[in-house]
Amino acid sequence: MGTSALEFEKPIIELERQIEEMRRSTEEQSINITAELAPLELKLSEMRRDVYRNLTPVQKVQVARNSRRPFTLDYVRLVFTDFIELHGDRLFRDDAAIVGGWARLDGETVMIIGHQRGRDTKENIHRNFGMPHPEGYRKALRLMRLAEKFHVPVLTFIDTPGAWAGLGAEERGQSEAIARNLFSMSELKVPIIATVIGEGGSGGALALGVADRVMMFEHSVYSVITVEGCAAILWKDGKSPEMRERAASALRITAPDLLELGIIDEILPEPEGGAHANHEAVAATLHESLVNHLDELRKLKPEKLVRRRREKFLKMGQFGE
Repeated sequence: MGTSALEFEKPIIELERQIEEMRRSTEEQSINITAELAPLELKLSEMRRDVYRNLTPVQKVQVARNSRRPFTLDYVRLVFTDFIELHGDRLFRDDAAIVGGWARLDGETVMIIGHQRGRDTKENIHRNFGMPHPEGYRKALRLMRLAEKFHVPVLTFIDTPGAWAGLGAEERGQSEAIARNLFSMSELKVPIIATVIGEGGSGGALALGVADRVMMFEHSVYSVITVEGCAAILWKDGKSPEMRERAASALRITAPDLLELGIIDEILPEPEGGAHANHEAVAATLHESLVNHLDELRKLKPEKLVRRRREKFLKMGQFGE
């Protein structure tokens, strides 16, 4: 755990280590120190709450990128049953940066599609650091159309720095693949729920984000560009902490900002210490919210569903002088 600890988490992790060492040493000697541990555990809980209540925007970016957070396949395991992964775009190849397939949510069939990152070097190379090629988005589109054919809801999970911008991706039509997804999702005749579970970056995130309901975990971020990219373009400095902090604040990438702007519909709370502190608790929160939203969306006729979805996104960005 400590190897990927964030700077502002180090006091928390040090106290966790002390508590664990005390518990281990007394267990070996069969000594009960519950009373002695209680104030330390209370202090730990308060420390987690205080740190995570006062995160700056750039610290939230660090949390959203944390490799200990649950990824799409973690939520598949914790929230759904009977997952059957489907592979390939039927045009070029399978892209491991996007995973998808059939699953059941409380016994009801759903189609799951999400970005997938890795936790170590080998897995990150396999998943291309969660940055899809065009065939990843074409696979996602294939699965969406398959879900529509069988009248099944689509649940997407957003967690990417952005679409891969390599030469091969551009040659195979990266921008067209993203644009095609935006257009097709806008007219899909089944309920779509998108959840930002980590970092939602640029068009690579939006290609899975045109949904009837857009949810976002409390310490996730969602932006048109990475903070480093924004700082590099505006101030020619994408590396210094000051410029990254300035960019993160200007972009308004946090969940409260995006809820206020009408970009998202709901903020999903995270446990003390963030989603990476308790995967099971955050999965339970996601499960409850998905079930509630699906119950509401299933009552709408397809034509009304599509009309409301389009109106929702057309209203974004309106302003008055």
